[in-house]
Amino acid sequence: MAKFNIISQFLKDISFESPNVPELFFKQDNGQAKLEINIDIQIKGAENNLFMVDLITKVHSKLDANDKSIFLIESTYSGLVQMEEEKDEEKKKRTLLIDVPTLLFPSVRALITRLTSESGFPAFAMQPVDFAQLYEQKQASAANAK
Repeated sequence: MAKFNIISQFLKDISFESPNVPELFFKQDNGQAKLEINIDIQIKGAENNLFMVDLITKVHSKLDANDKSIFLIESTYSGLVQMEEEKDEEKKKRTLLIDVPTLLFPSVRALITRLTSESGFPAFAMQPVDFAQLYEQKQASAANAK
């Protein structure tokens, strides 16, 4: 891991939609809900070894029976990172795509839990994400695409 310091972290963008409220609250049997979670990480480099790491999260809950949307949350949570000079590009990449998102994720998780509970739905707490595994999967799929 390359040495780094998160100078600041902040919510860059957030959206919450629940297009089928209040009708969802009035029906007794809405069936089972299914959940789709997508996580992406974008890195923007700048001068002086400063990087912006964006943790982009999309959580979409739908009814299984009719694919009706319960809620959709989209967020971009960012960290401004100062990294020490690092010659090893792989080490730098792993730090920015694994270590930094691991530190940003608890804030995203707390935001999503709070949003769902404030919306009248049961609070949804995302499971921890293994960013190392996510990184390895993306590397493997990129290698297979070649």
